[in-house]
Amino acid sequence: MKQLLPGLTMMVLASASAGCSFAVRNAEMYRDDTAALLDTRRDEIRACYDAELARNPRAQGKVAVDFTVLEDSGRITNVAVDPAGTTASDEVASCVVKAIDGLVLAPPDEKQGKGKFVWEFTAGAPKA
Repeated sequence: MKQLLPGLTMMVLASASAGCSFAVRNAEMYRDDTAALLDTRRDEIRACYDAELARNPRAQGKVAVDFTVLEDSGRITNVAVDPAGTTASDEVASCVVKAIDGLVLAPPDEKQGKGKFVWEFTAGAPKA
C-alpha cells in the first residue's frame, strides 16, 4: 500500500468561531495534521486490501475519498468515494470509507476543512 501524498489536497474554508478554544492551522498544517490522523488507520486500511488479495491475488488499484473535517469537533464526516479517482474494488473502497469515517482531528480547527486523500494498492508490494 502506498499513500499518494501529492493526491492529498486540503482546502480550508473560513468559518466563524464563537469564543471556543480551537487550533488555528494554515493550509499546510491542516493537510499534514489530517494526513497524520488518517495514517492512524493504516493497519485497518491495509486489512481492507489484504481481504481483497485473499479473494483476488492480483488485486490492485487506487481508492480516492473526499471528506469534510468539522470545525466544531474536528470529526471527519461526509466521507465519500471519488469514483473518478478510484480503480480498486467497491469492497476495498467501502472498507476504506468505514475505516476513516468518524476520526477526530484534535484539537479541532477554527476552520472547516475539505479534503481528498488517495491510497494506492499494489499486489506484491512489501509490507511496511
